[in-house]
Amino acid sequence: MDTVMIIALLGGLGLFLYGMKMMGDGLENAAGSRLKFILEKVTSSPFKAVLVGTFVTMLIQSSSATTVMVVGFVNSGLLNLVQATGIIMGANIGTTVTAFLVSLNVDAIIPVFLFFGSILMLFSKAKKRKDIASIALGFGIMMLGMSLMSDAMYPLRDSKMFRELIVSLGNQWYLGLLVGLGITLIIQSSSATTGILVALTNTGNITIQIAFPIILGANIGTCITALLSSITANKTAKKAAVIHLLFNVIGTLIFLPLGGLLISIVTRISPESVKYQISFIHLFFNLSNTLILLPFRNVLITMANRIVGDEVKMDNEILDRRLLQTPTIAEGQVVLETVKLAELAKKNVHLATEAFLTGDLTHEDEIMKNEERINEVTEIITNFLVELSATEINIEEFRRIGNTYHVINDIERVGDHAENILELAIEKKKKEADLTPEGAEELRAIFAETENAMNIAIGCYKENDKNYAMKIEAVERKIDALQKEFRQSHIRRLQQGRFKALSSILFLDVISNLERVGDHAKNMADVVSGIQERD
Repeated sequence: MDTVMIIALLGGLGLFLYGMKMMGDGLENAAGSRLKFILEKVTSSPFKAVLVGTFVTMLIQSSSATTVMVVGFVNSGLLNLVQATGIIMGANIGTTVTAFLVSLNVDAIIPVFLFFGSILMLFSKAKKRKDIASIALGFGIMMLGMSLMSDAMYPLRDSKMFRELIVSLGNQWYLGLLVGLGITLIIQSSSATTGILVALTNTGNITIQIAFPIILGANIGTCITALLSSITANKTAKKAAVIHLLFNVIGTLIFLPLGGLLISIVTRISPESVKYQISFIHLFFNLSNTLILLPFRNVLITMANRIVGDEVKMDNEILDRRLLQTPTIAEGQVVLETVKLAELAKKNVHLATEAFLTGDLTHEDEIMKNEERINEVTEIITNFLVELSATEINIEEFRRIGNTYHVINDIERVGDHAENILELAIEKKKKEADLTPEGAEELRAIFAETENAMNIAIGCYKENDKNYAMKIEAVERKIDALQKEFRQSHIRRLQQGRFKALSSILFLDVISNLERVGDHAKNMADVVSGIQERD
C-alpha cells in the first residue's frame, strides 16, 4: 500500500464511522420515548430481552454501545445477569443490519441522500425533520466513506503481494481470525471491520471462505469495548462483559468447524455477490449462535461467576456514567431514579407522621437512613444531570433534564420536612405530650391530602402529563384551607384548656410541615405543567 492509498482508506474509514454514528443518533432521537423506558419491557422472558437488544442495536447502529450500556445498567442494579445476557445476544444480531447497509449498491444515489439530508439539516427547525435529516445525511456520509474505501483498495487487485497475503489467509483460518480480531480491537467497531471487508471485495480477491474467519474474529474483537468499560464497574457488571466475550468465543469455536455448511447456504442464496454473502453469513452466525446458546444462558452466567468471582455486597450504584453515551436512555433512567427518590421521600413523610400520631418510634432508624439516602441520591442525580447537560444534546429536546433539576430540589426538601416531623414526634414522646382525638383526626385529614398531592406530583412527572399536573392546584388549595381551619379549631381547644401548650406547638408545627410538603409537591407538578412558580 502506498501513502496515497492509506490516506484515502483512513479518510473513507473516518467518514464511515462518523456517518454511522450520525445515522444512529438520528434513529435514536427519532425513536424517542420508545427507548426512554426500554428497561420496563425487559422481563424475565429471554426472548424479549433478545428482541430488545436487537431493536436497540438496530437503532444506535453499534453493538459495542449497546453492551456498554448493558454493563452500565447491570452496574446500577437496573438489570440482572439473565436479562443482560439476552440483550447482549440480541445486540450481536442487531449489528448485522449495518453489514447489509454497506453491501447495498447505492453509489448512484449517495449524492441524493447527502443533498436532501444537508438541506433538511440547514433549513429545518422542527425536531422530527432534523432527526430525519440526521438519518439521511448520516447514511449518505457512511456510504460515501464506504465508496472511498472501495476506491482506495481497488488498485490492490493488481498487487501480487496482496494476492499472496489473501491466499495465505485462505489457507490458514487462524490468520483470518487474528486479522478480524486485531482490526476490531484497534477501531472498536465490528461494523467498521465488516465495512472494510466489504470494501476489499472490490479487489476481486476476497472470497466468502476467506471472509468467514475474519468475521468471527471481528465478533470477538468487539467485546473489548465492554470489557474496558467494565474495569471500573462492580463485579456483576464485569460478569456481563465476560458473558459477551464467552458468547462470541464459544460461538466461534462451534461454527469454525461448521463454516462449510454456512458458506454453502449463503452461496446458494447469493451465488454471485460476495458482499451479500458476507452480510448473510454475519447474520446467520449471530442468529444461530443466539438460538444455540440462549437455552444455556445460565451456563454462561455460571462460567462468568467462576471467572470473575463473588461480589462484595454493597449498595448498587445508580445512574452509571456509561449511560451518558446514549442521552435518550440516560434521560429515561434519570426520570426512573427521580421517581424512586420521590417515592422514598413520600414514604418518609408517611412514617414520620404515623410516628407522631401513634408515639411509636420503631421506624426512627429507617427514617434517618432514608433521609441519608435521599441526600446521597439527590447529589448523584444532580452530578449526573450536569454531565448529561455537558454532552452534545439539544437541551430543548431534552427539556425534562432541566425540569429534573427543580424536581429533585423539591424532593430533597420534602425529605427534610419528614425529618422535622420525626423530631417533633421524638419531642412529643419525650415530653409526654398528648393529642386530642379531634387533633389526631385533623392531622390524618391534612396528611391524606398531602399524600394525594405527592401522588399527583410523582405521577405527572413520571408520565410527563401536563393535564394530570393541573389537578394539583385544587389539592394544594384544600391543604391550605385545612391548615387554616385546623389552626383555628386547635386554638379554640387550647383556650378551653384541653391540652398543654407544648402539645399545641407540636401540633401546629406538624401541620405546617405537611402544608410545606404540599407546596413542594405543587412545585414539582408546576414544573411539568410549565408554570414553574417557585415558592
